[in-house]
Amino acid sequence: MCGNNMSAPLPAIVPAQQGVFFHSPFTRVLIFLCRHGWAEAFAGIRIPHVKYICPHAPTMPVSLNMRMSMPSWFDIYGLSPDADEDEAGIKRASENLKTLIDQEVKNGIPSHRIILGGFSQGGALSLYTALTTQQKLAGVVALSCWLPLRKSFPQAAANSANKDMHVLQCHGDADPLVPLMFGTQTAEKMKSLINPANMAFKTYRGLPHSACPEEMVDVKRFIEKHLPAISDE
Repeated sequence: MCGNNMSAPLPAIVPAQQGVFFHSPFTRVLIFLCRHGWAEAFAGIRIPHVKYICPHAPTMPVSLNMRMSMPSWFDIYGLSPDADEDEAGIKRASENLKTLIDQEVKNGIPSHRIILGGFSQGGALSLYTALTTQQKLAGVVALSCWLPLRKSFPQAAANSANKDMHVLQCHGDADPLVPLMFGTQTAEKMKSLINPANMAFKTYRGLPHSACPEEMVDVKRFIEKHLPAISDE
């Protein structure tokens, strides 16, 4: 049974373990989007050759929050499946994420050695970006989230470079903010957009809108499998 919250404000990058590499320790990258930062959570499961980048969502007025400012990747109009979506904001945030991917590629990390990920809105944005970018990625870790602008698919993914990418989607069955139904529907939609054999959907009993140790172990195993050390390729 899960229920530990891992969402305290934390630093943006988890350092590599010391003493393992004498030159640049990073040959792989995980870009994980969240509102408060999950660097501490990843510090507990870190892998020496993986660079963990945890961008924080910007503060902006959110319609669902009576237009009061809060950390958010894009505006949210409602929580129902048929609620209007901030298409312009989602696409703008996705382009910013693609720019971050491009920067890591310029730093010497090929895009196929990069995993996108995120929690809640961050997971939603990661799924959308992976399906619309021309950069071939190693995969996506999507936690407690949904696929935004789902009605634009499969057209939006028609030329995607990531039809064979691997996806780990995780969701708590007691989530009051993003109900499990959203996760289940997203998993089924994703199976129609990518190779269904590469889509893994895991649920956690009693977990609300947060993360837990069991989930983080599953995330670590996914990262180890799809971001192996160069010597293991």
